[in-house]
Amino acid sequence: MTNVPPSVGNLRGAVDLSSLVKPPVAAPGAPGAPQQQSAGPVAVPSLVVDGTDANFSAILDLSSQVPVIVELYLGTPTASLQRAILALGGRFVLATVEVSANPQLQQAFKAQAAPTVAAVIAGRPIALYEGELTDEELGTVLDQVTQLAAQNGVSGTVTVADADPNAPAPEPVEEPLPPHHQEAYDKINAGDFEGAIAEYKLAIAQNPRDQLAVAGLAQVSLLARLGSKSVDDIRSAAAANPGEVDAQLLVADLDVSGGHLDDAFGRLLDLFPTLDQPGKDAVRTRLLDYFEVAGADDSRVVSARRRLAALLY
Repeated sequence: MTNVPPSVGNLRGAVDLSSLVKPPVAAPGAPGAPQQQSAGPVAVPSLVVDGTDANFSAILDLSSQVPVIVELYLGTPTASLQRAILALGGRFVLATVEVSANPQLQQAFKAQAAPTVAAVIAGRPIALYEGELTDEELGTVLDQVTQLAAQNGVSGTVTVADADPNAPAPEPVEEPLPPHHQEAYDKINAGDFEGAIAEYKLAIAQNPRDQLAVAGLAQVSLLARLGSKSVDDIRSAAAANPGEVDAQLLVADLDVSGGHLDDAFGRLLDLFPTLDQPGKDAVRTRLLDYFEVAGADDSRVVSARRRLAALLY
C-alpha cells in the first residue's frame, strides 16, 4: 500500500532519528540559526549515494546544504525515484539505505515497509511516504520538500565532483527484478503459469507487503484459469448458466483479460446478492484479485469497491 501525506508542512514528521539526528535547528533569523546557503554548489561524489549506519552522520551534514531524500529499500532501490533525483540536477541528493544491512537506520526511521521514503533537511527528518508513487505524485512531493527546505534556509545545490559540465545526465541502471519476480516472469514467458504462481507465493511469504507480487499472483492466476479454453466456449457456458458461479467467474476472467473491467465488475456484483455464502465468498475473493490486477487508483476499481462494500454491509 502507498501512503502519501496530503502535504509536507513542517519538520515534525513521524520519524525519529534519535542519536543520529543533530540538535534541533533554530528558525531562520533566530540567534544561532543557519544562514541562507551560498549560491555556489558543493561537490559530491554522486547525486545518489549509499546510506549506512556508519556514514549517515556525513549525510546529515550534507542536508544543511541541500535536501536529502532517504529511501529505505529491500532488495533494490526504486528506479523512478533515482530518475527523478538525477533529473533535478543537484537540487537534491538521494541516500539509498538497504534496511536489512542497516538496522539502526531502519529503527530510527521506523521503517515498517519497503520502500519507506523520508527527507532530511538541515539535519532534521520528515516522513514522506511508503511504497512507490507515480511520476506526478513524486514531483508534487519533491516540490513541497523544496519549499520547506527554502523556508528553513536550505536552498543550495550540489554538483558531481570531476564531472564534465557538458556531459548528459547519467541514466540510472535499470532496476532488476527481485529473484522470485524474475523467476515468475521467466516461467510466464515459458507458459508455466503454475510455476509462476509458486514463485509469487514464495515472494509474498518472504515479504507480505510485496504489492507487486500480490498483483503478479492475481494476474498469473487469471491466465492459469483461462488456460487453453476458447472464448466461444466460455461465453456460451456463461450465457447458458447465468446463475452458475464458476461459469460467471470464468467469463469475468475473460472480460478482465481483455480490459473490460466494468463488464466483469458489473456481472459479478449483479450476481452477488443471489448467491449463498460460499458463492458470495468466491465472488468477493475474485473481485479482490481483480482490484489488484487493475490497481487501487483505477476509477472503475474505486466504484466497484464501493458497491461491494454496500453489498457486504
